[in-house]
Amino acid sequence: MIPGSIWRAEKYELNDAARRRAQGAFASLSRGYTHYERRGPRGGKAVILIHGFSVPCFIWDPTFQFLSAAAFQVVRYDLFGRGYSDRPKAEYGMPLYLEQLQQLLDALSIQRANLIGLSMGGPIAAAFAVSYPERVDRLVLIGPIAAETISLGVFYRLAVLPGIGDVLFGVVGNEAMLNAVAKDFFDPASVDLFCERYRIQMEFRGFRRAILSTVRNNMLAGFEDVYAHLGQLGKRVLLIWGEDDKTVPFQHSRGLRRLLPDAEFMPVARCGHIPHFEQPELINPRLREFLS
Repeated sequence: MIPGSIWRAEKYELNDAARRRAQGAFASLSRGYTHYERRGPRGGKAVILIHGFSVPCFIWDPTFQFLSAAAFQVVRYDLFGRGYSDRPKAEYGMPLYLEQLQQLLDALSIQRANLIGLSMGGPIAAAFAVSYPERVDRLVLIGPIAAETISLGVFYRLAVLPGIGDVLFGVVGNEAMLNAVAKDFFDPASVDLFCERYRIQMEFRGFRRAILSTVRNNMLAGFEDVYAHLGQLGKRVLLIWGEDDKTVPFQHSRGLRRLLPDAEFMPVARCGHIPHFEQPELINPRLREFLS
């Protein structure tokens, strides 16, 4: 058990009072509350936006606004442990994230949807399509964790070690995570505002435990088997990748394209890990075309 004083930056409980400050709504699922926002006509094609390792669903701002205005029914949500979703005491691995998505779709009475996954959200989307092929139409994978394991920095390599990792994460975790978020950008101009929004979730108890558990449950490892199975399903897939991605290197796209030989591929020049956020004027029309 790690003393609360070590994770002293986690000041608040994620309770009803805290949830009332969030935009959107909450679905009560078997593992706790999931925060989500839904916009667009209920009869429109459903599009589910799945964020990555640690940045919650505000990462989808440009996509959420554009697609809902284009008459899609768009849902974005916070993975367990992030944003305003609960931090259940659980193993933060693929089974948890698939269960959360399946139960959220059921709660929203969405039987079939298109999935857009960013970074770690990519293998979640792919694994969901493999597990529930009848519930998925098309997939968009943006800078997804692919067949290769993500190269962890020294901080995260130490953080996965029991005991010492927890202490290290509690003492210097804030700045290390914020530095990692800043690395996602090609243009650093927006980093400060972005990081201020990111910090909010860090103050709720259970955030660091969830992040550590995610690393320890191999969610940054490669997912070759998942993508190989997806490639056999015959679903339409669009891959979008920033050519200057420092988080999931652009060269990882080569192995993924071999596993998904029929996927459409959109490389994005002068762009890092979040092309949909940095270049929405380029990405949004392509998303609308593909999903239509």
